[in-house]
Parts: sequence; C-alpha cells; structure tokens
Amino acid sequence: MKTNGISRRAFAAGALASTGVLAACGNGVGSRGSTLIDARVNATLEEMYRSYPNTVSLAQKANGMLVMPLVTEAGLGLGGAYGRGALLVNDVTVDYYSVFKGSGGLQIGAQQFAHVLFFMTQDALTDFRRSPGWAAGADLEYVVSDQGDSVAADTTTALSPVLAAVFARAGLRIGATLEGTKYTRIIP
Repeated sequence: MKTNGISRRAFAAGALASTGVLAACGNGVGSRGSTLIDARVNATLEEMYRSYPNTVSLAQKANGMLVMPLVTEAGLGLGGAYGRGALLVNDVTVDYYSVFKGSGGLQIGAQQFAHVLFFMTQDALTDFRRSPGWAAGADLEYVVSDQGDSVAADTTTALSPVLAAVFARAGLRIGATLEGTKYTRIIP
C-alpha cells in the first residue's frame, strides 16, 4: 500500500538504514559500558547546572532524573536519533537506557544534544521504570527550550509529572524535540 508516494516497505527500509547511519555517527557510548556512560552523565549534569541554574532546584525536588548525555540526530527525508544514558534516583544510577526516535518528512542535517528528564512525581517515575518502552509525548513540559533558553519553572511546569531540559546542541539541524522519542532499558 502506498501513502503519499512512499510505500511502507520503502519507509521501513529507510528507517533501518538511518538507524545504521546513526550508530556509525561516533556516539562512542557502549564500547566501554557503564563507566563511560556514568562519566558522561556526571559531565552533563555539571554543564546543565552551570548553564541553567534553575535546574538545580528541579533536580532537588525530582524523584528521579533520566540523563541522556549525547543524542545524535540525523535526517535526509527519513531520520532518526539515538543515544544512551542513565536513570538516577537520589543521585545514584539505578538503570541504563537507550533513546531512539524515527521520523519522516521534510528534514536535512545532523545534530547532537543532551537532555534530562525530571520525574517530579513518584507515579511518573514508577510508570517510566515499569514500562517496557516509554515514549515521550507532546504533553512533556520543557524547562530549557530547544533554542537553549532557560524557562522559569512556573505553576504550570511545577505541577507537571515529567519536565525536560534539552541543551548543548551542536550541528546543522533546526530544533530538538523529544516528542515521539522512545526510551528502553539496556544493559551496557
């Protein structure tokens, strides 16, 4: 069946090829396992706290944080993103996760960025940990926008169960959103 001139088979083949390209983008995580992930997580948190001081109080209030220190995103018509990180509860790593995002449409370029999800309620953290593959949706509230601006935590964001900070962008692709991004527990 064809939709808009692209068959499902062609779309699936393109998405699979994009995943291979992303894996070869030099993410580097996984080759030395958890030690490298932990070092990158610590460096990412230090950078976030230094660049966006409002995230310090969010981290103190959060029940847990998922830190993805390096996500590589690329697209040419079809695209995707991939990275690895760690879930911290009380400043201790409890699990490791990978992130994957596939996309199609008018897009070209590549970029790398970091992001942190703040689980502000115990229920949100529990749902995330119990899920076989948790997907970020449009209802995610941002405390650091994709332009790198720091957004004040107002009453709306303070009541949100999951908050996101997207920062440290490098590359030639516009925008970094987490909508449609899937997180899966891994063993590094």
